[in-house]
Amino acid sequence: MKIGIIGFPGSGKTTIFEALTHNITGHKGETRLSTIKVPDKRVDILSDMYKPKKTIYAQVAYFLPGFQEHSKEPAKEYNIWNKVRDCDALIHVMRNFGGYGFEPPDLYNDFFNFEQEMILADLVIVEKRLERIELEKQRHRKIDQEEFALLIECRKNLENGIPLRKNPDFVSAPALKGFAFVSAKPILVLFNNEDDDDSLPDLKDITSRESCMIIRGKLEQELAQMSDEEAEDFLSEFNITASAMDRVISQSYEVQSLISFFTVVKDEVRAWTIKKGAQALDAAGIIHTDMKKGFIRAEVVSFKDLIDAGTYHEARKKGAVRLEGKTYEVRDGDIINFRFNV
Repeated sequence: MKIGIIGFPGSGKTTIFEALTHNITGHKGETRLSTIKVPDKRVDILSDMYKPKKTIYAQVAYFLPGFQEHSKEPAKEYNIWNKVRDCDALIHVMRNFGGYGFEPPDLYNDFFNFEQEMILADLVIVEKRLERIELEKQRHRKIDQEEFALLIECRKNLENGIPLRKNPDFVSAPALKGFAFVSAKPILVLFNNEDDDDSLPDLKDITSRESCMIIRGKLEQELAQMSDEEAEDFLSEFNITASAMDRVISQSYEVQSLISFFTVVKDEVRAWTIKKGAQALDAAGIIHTDMKKGFIRAEVVSFKDLIDAGTYHEARKKGAVRLEGKTYEVRDGDIINFRFNV
């Protein structure tokens, strides 16, 4: 999972990147990428239970697109959008702090102005593609009618200022997948607050339509550089119940409708990430294509049922271990052993 960190200059994107990744090495304007493991107490418990040789957590990569002050390329913003097109989701950092050299924060206008830049970047791509399709039609060449119809609808939405993520048909359509529209990506709006402000801004036009949370960026950046002992006191003093990394990862999973399932074999406990609503066959394919191709059955027990029973053997005796077919809908916390034959 790759998540891009975006926002207007001065919003604190670099501070947020460093708070989330604990990676403070880098220079202004530099493109940065840092991969971290997704904390999950369930993985820790399974590892303690099974004592495997390897314990593998799910991973998330945070991407901070850089910029060059003297770039010869025509539009700095356009280049930024191109850089985040391969991201699975975006974190929109919004400045909600003042200080020397800063105008008072204007969250409402900042949000909608930035959203318009994103929409415009997609509209440029849609119009260019429609122009090419029109040329193909004039040359009496066959065109993809589904793609053409979808692009027309995309253009209508974008021209009306509606980001494509608001229409599930655009997000899920295979014909549009290659365009990697930025306004179609799940968004987490992150209000970067003052050190002493832990409240969500009263902006219902934004908070009612988007997934939003607050972060005190400078505090969290300092926290990321502390030892465990120092961090414990710090968390208590500023009433921070969990680190920025934990909170943002949890919210990032939610905006993308992601869940975790686990596999446990003799030498490995591993967490996997999958879309909510995915079936057992999809989960098998994430692990290995051969497993999907030769799928027979999925042996499933929920994490809660396993812990309640104490051992896998006891869970089986209690009937908590089930055999499921290809269409079984994977649930968060499932421990799955796939039976397959290739």
